[in-house]
Amino acid sequence: MKVTTRRTVLGSTATLALPAIVRAESNTEISFYFPVAVGGPITKIIDGYAADFQRENPDIKVTPIYAGTYQDTLTKAQTALKSGAGPQMAVLLSTDVFSLIDDDLILPFDTLSSDPTNKSWLDSFYPAFLKNGEIGGRIWGVPFQRSTIVLYWNKDLFRAAGLDPDRAPATWPEHAETAAKLTQTNGGQVLRWGTQIPSTGFAYWLFQALATEAGGTLANASGSATDFASTASVEALRYWIDLNTKYHAHPPGVVEWGTTPRDFLEQKAAMIWTTTGNLSNIRANAKFQFGVAMLPAGKQRGSPTGGGNFYLFKSASEAQRQACQRLLRWISSPERAARWGIDTGYVATRPDAWETPAMRQHVADFPQASVARDQLQFAVAELSTHDNQRVIHALGDALQAALTGKLAADVALEQAQATATRLLRSFQ
Repeated sequence: MKVTTRRTVLGSTATLALPAIVRAESNTEISFYFPVAVGGPITKIIDGYAADFQRENPDIKVTPIYAGTYQDTLTKAQTALKSGAGPQMAVLLSTDVFSLIDDDLILPFDTLSSDPTNKSWLDSFYPAFLKNGEIGGRIWGVPFQRSTIVLYWNKDLFRAAGLDPDRAPATWPEHAETAAKLTQTNGGQVLRWGTQIPSTGFAYWLFQALATEAGGTLANASGSATDFASTASVEALRYWIDLNTKYHAHPPGVVEWGTTPRDFLEQKAAMIWTTTGNLSNIRANAKFQFGVAMLPAGKQRGSPTGGGNFYLFKSASEAQRQACQRLLRWISSPERAARWGIDTGYVATRPDAWETPAMRQHVADFPQASVARDQLQFAVAELSTHDNQRVIHALGDALQAALTGKLAADVALEQAQATATRLLRSFQ
């Protein structure tokens, strides 16, 4: 993903008064693991933040460590911490919270200080982004690079097909019918698909959007039980399959997560469902007019939130914990939350970030940037359970089996549910 690499020290607002946090000891060193899952020079932005923070806080040395994908980052963090080494923090998926708690690796942020400013800081984030991190009445994750799933559409192709280029499909039937009109064939060969929903990498995430729109809930709030085979889930998966088999408007079989934005940019797909984290990439590289919309509704609108939270590891010393808090308050300030959203396409995680002059100007120039924020009113917590990786893997296998025609939708989801029930039995 191409992102702007300009670094800005944001005037006097950059140095925040932090009465709740005791200044770190001289030359306190902290490091954090950071995943690079979407692509592009995000590392340059993070390096810039670390350098700017150190200039303003010379008693703290900050080292970002780029650890690969989210899964790579989780594995490296768990391995390092269990061996007595590792960083003090990491940006990991919001859905990793149960695994981190079960491994006794992280601390809740709301217990680090009794000062009211700590609570007001945590309360400053959008409630939808805190849902995944609120477990057992504690807040375990601080929202950072967060997203929802949105619909991107090619306005030029809409216009050429006689469709309103300024109106995205708002319902499942409209989405399917519009996709059928946009699909282009030549001699039986498909030159362009009307719509594309990726089914690798984060298949469970895209499926959760469909299941939510069908009125379903995939897991309980305590992460101890799933409902993969519900009527709503089956309806959602059948709709996904029907986009190909009934409407002939979606690629057959498995669709790659990583190539979906490129297919859109190369006009091989007229509409795609993907993260708002790809917004800057598409804006920078699209050679056509495009729109961004909330996902179409089944029985209702809806999207799971996504992306990563900062987590604080128990192995950090008291001085390091204080230093980490200072860094997190600094990097999540309204001005920097706004700048991060502008430069990357991720959703600025707190309402007051959207009131900053920079973000106001950005939305005026590029209204598509506000769609994911507006969709938060319909957002649900991303699927997260105990033993999360294996539970999600079981669901992903079932989705691919159904999408490739190996199993019927209901049979595939029943198998995934049986596996999830077995894996979660000890947590019930």
